[in-house]
Amino acid sequence: MKRIVFFGLLLVSGLGSAVAVSRQNRAVFGWETTSHNFGTIAQGRPVAAKFAFTNKGEAPLIISNARGSCGCTGVAFTRDAILPGQSGEVSATFNAAAVGAFNKTVMVESNAEGGVFTLSFRGEVE
Repeated sequence: MKRIVFFGLLLVSGLGSAVAVSRQNRAVFGWETTSHNFGTIAQGRPVAAKFAFTNKGEAPLIISNARGSCGCTGVAFTRDAILPGQSGEVSATFNAAAVGAFNKTVMVESNAEGGVFTLSFRGEVE
């Protein structure tokens, strides 16, 4: 019985250490902002929102994909690995074709803690 308790405690402490180590060796997004309000914009004139970030983790941050919620949103992002302490950017360009309010998102997939992040922008086309 003592052996079972001993090995059980050993197993639990080992798993706790493994979780702590895996969190330390992760990339972490430090977004300046995750949303943007364009306010009122003119129809037929594309606008761009830039979402800057810093890798606050201890491992290189790699964005594997970033995509807009519709075909009217073009997305560009830093494709190189972002080392700890370095910065990168995700840019979303919106082609304002239709009049009225809009609310769009950009999904960012990466190896960062949390995996997928959602960025958003909104405004009104006149």
